[in-house]
Amino acid sequence: MFFFPYFSVIIYSLVLLFLPIGILLQKASIHLWTDFWDRATEPVALSAYSVTFSLAFFACLINTFFGFLIAWVLVRYQFKGRQILDSIIDLPFAIPTSVAGFTLSIIYSDKGWIGYYLTKFGIQIVFTKIGILLAMIFVSFPFIVRSIQPVIITLEKELEEAAWSLGASSWLTFYKIIFPNLLPALFTGITLAFSRAIGEYGSVVIISSNFAMKDLITPVLIFQCLEQYDYTGATIIGSVILLISFFLLILVNFFQSWALSFRNYS
Repeated sequence: MFFFPYFSVIIYSLVLLFLPIGILLQKASIHLWTDFWDRATEPVALSAYSVTFSLAFFACLINTFFGFLIAWVLVRYQFKGRQILDSIIDLPFAIPTSVAGFTLSIIYSDKGWIGYYLTKFGIQIVFTKIGILLAMIFVSFPFIVRSIQPVIITLEKELEEAAWSLGASSWLTFYKIIFPNLLPALFTGITLAFSRAIGEYGSVVIISSNFAMKDLITPVLIFQCLEQYDYTGATIIGSVILLISFFLLILVNFFQSWALSFRNYS
């Protein structure tokens, strides 16, 4: 009975995590010395990498800024409709991503509630990179808020009041007291949001045109390869995304460790 929890964790991780990743890398290694590099660096693939990671990056930047503001307001201020707003934050978790993409397409299409007025200014959302950006923002937004919100709740208001009493300004208090405590949770939220944006498929495939060299993202490219029975291309492209994501995860963990040391130093 003592070893049962550890055995369960090992089996769970092996079956659902390590085994699929290992098989993917093993399939990709078969083509390592033949056409791996050629297929991984095709113009279509490079364009898909660029669109996917650049839009996911901008989605994370936007979500980080507004997610922090919303989390701060939800914790520090009391107002009517606060609980309703707090519940709406989890809406992207509850609805299927295809429904999210369909809803965004209705709202931002040329005849949609918002898209109709944007069209008058020459701004098109649906079937462009802007639409993909909106979809990524929508599906990844809760990760930022839910990562920061518990930490803001645990912040001791007395530390801020002590800093104010010693003559520290609001910005200095934020930089020295609040921000160091939020950094680890902030990096966690950014990592989760970025990973979610990279892997988004359901909403993007509806709101984008999915044309190569225009707004085609990597998950859709992999699916297109599978539709054409190009299992080799799908495996190679999936392996590239896996390796890049793994490298970014290590990099973020490094910054998290630095953030913890920065907080302890502060």
